[in-house]
Amino acid sequence: MPIATVNPATGELVEEFPSLTKEQVDQRLTRAEAAAATLRATDFDTRARWMREAADLVEAEAASTARMLTTEMGKPIAQARTEVLKCAHAMRFYADNAETLLADQPLADPSAVNASAAYTSYEPLGVVLAVMPWNYPMWQVIRFAAPALMAGNVGLLKHASNVPQSALYLDTLFERAGFPAGSFQSLLIGATDVEAVLRDRRVAAVTLTGSEPAGRSIAAVAGSEVKKVVLELGGSDPFVVLPSADVRAAARTAVTARTINNGQSCIAAKRFIVHAEVYEEFVEAFVAGTKALTIGDPLDEATEIGPIATESGWRELGELVDDAVAKGAVLRCGGSAVGTEGWFFEPAVLEEVTTEMRVYREEAFGPLAVVHRVDDIEQAAALANDTPFGLSSSVWTTDPVEERFLITRLQAGAVFVNGMSVSYPELPFGGVKDSGIGRELAAEGIREFCNLKTIWKS
Repeated sequence: MPIATVNPATGELVEEFPSLTKEQVDQRLTRAEAAAATLRATDFDTRARWMREAADLVEAEAASTARMLTTEMGKPIAQARTEVLKCAHAMRFYADNAETLLADQPLADPSAVNASAAYTSYEPLGVVLAVMPWNYPMWQVIRFAAPALMAGNVGLLKHASNVPQSALYLDTLFERAGFPAGSFQSLLIGATDVEAVLRDRRVAAVTLTGSEPAGRSIAAVAGSEVKKVVLELGGSDPFVVLPSADVRAAARTAVTARTINNGQSCIAAKRFIVHAEVYEEFVEAFVAGTKALTIGDPLDEATEIGPIATESGWRELGELVDDAVAKGAVLRCGGSAVGTEGWFFEPAVLEEVTTEMRVYREEAFGPLAVVHRVDDIEQAAALANDTPFGLSSSVWTTDPVEERFLITRLQAGAVFVNGMSVSYPELPFGGVKDSGIGRELAAEGIREFCNLKTIWKS
C-alpha cells in the first residue's frame, strides 16, 4: 500500500510520500535513543510544562488539523474537531496526574520482608514503537504518546499508510512544544519494514492498535525479542436491551453508537441484542433513526455520515451485506453504495442473522448493524459472548439484579450501563480474548511501559 493521502469522499489522490530509507530510519532510531537518555533525566514538572504547551498547540491548530483528518479518512468535520480537542484533554490529564500515578508505592509493613523500608518505583523503559491505525488518526496516537512521554519514554510512530499528513503533524508536535529533539518521531515506512524496527536493540517495547492478524504478527516478533507489547485489536461489541430499559433512549443512542466515525470504531456497538418484549419497538425506532442520518460531504457541518476511509473497506461492507442477504438475512435499510464518486455506504440494519453468515463472526468496520432477538437475559449474555472479541459492551436495564448479572457475565474489557461505550483518559481501555492484551489510558496505561522496580532496605 503506498504512503499517500487519498480523499475518500472523491477517491482522488491528494499527495503521495516516499518511504524513509534504511539509513533515515537508523538516524531516527539514533535520535530516539539519545532523547530517551535526556528525557529520563527530566522531572515531572518539566515534562508537564512541555505537555501542556503541546496541548495548547493542539487546541490552537484544531481547525486546520480537523480538516486534515477529514480529508485523509473521511470522518465528519464536527467529529474531527471533537477528536482533536479530546487529545488536548488527555494531554492535560497526564500532565496533571503523571507524577501521582507513578509515585513510589511503600510497603505498609516492611518488617514482613525483613526490611527497614521497602517500596516499588516506576521507571521508563526507553524507546517505544507505536503501530497505529487510521480511524482516529490523532486520538489513537495521543492516548499512547501522552502517557508514554510523561513517564519519560520516547515514541516512534508507524502510522497507517493512508494518513501520512497526520503522521507528519505528530512528528513535529512535541518538539515544537519543548520536548527534547527525537522524543517523538514518525516513521513513514511500509508494514513490511516494521519488523526490523521492532527487532532493533534500541527499541524497548511496542504497542499496536489494529487488526487481529497484525497484532498476532507484532506479538510474535516482540515475544521472540522478549519485549513488552500492548495490543488493541478491535471488537464486535454487544448492545443489550432488556424490557426494563428506556427503549426509546436506547434506540437513539444505538444509532450514534453504531455510526459514530462513519461506523469505523473499535468500540462501536455492532451487535444489538434485544429482548423479545421490546424488540419491535426498539427496531422500529433504530431503523427510523438510521434512515434519518444525513450522508454527504464530510466537510459539511450538517453531515452525519461521511465516506468509508478506504475502497477495500467499502467493498468489504458490501460483501458482508450480500453474503447475509443471500443466506436469508433481512435487510431493513441501507446497504448500498451512495453516489457515483468516493466510498459512501448507506448505513444498514440486518435482522435474522445466523451463524453461517460472515457478519455473525466478522467485525463489520463501517455503519452496518446486526439486530438479534432473545427471549431472556441468559440467552442475551450467551449471544453477547459468542464472539472471538471482547473489547467493550453496553447494557440497557433499570433492574439492579439484571445490571449486576450482565456486568459479571459479559466477557469484555468494559461494560457501560445505559450509555454507549466511550474512551476517556480517566478510564482504563482494552479488551480480552482476540481484542488484545494490556491496557491504555488511566493509571494502567501510563504504567504499561514502565519498569516496576522493587527496592528493599535492610
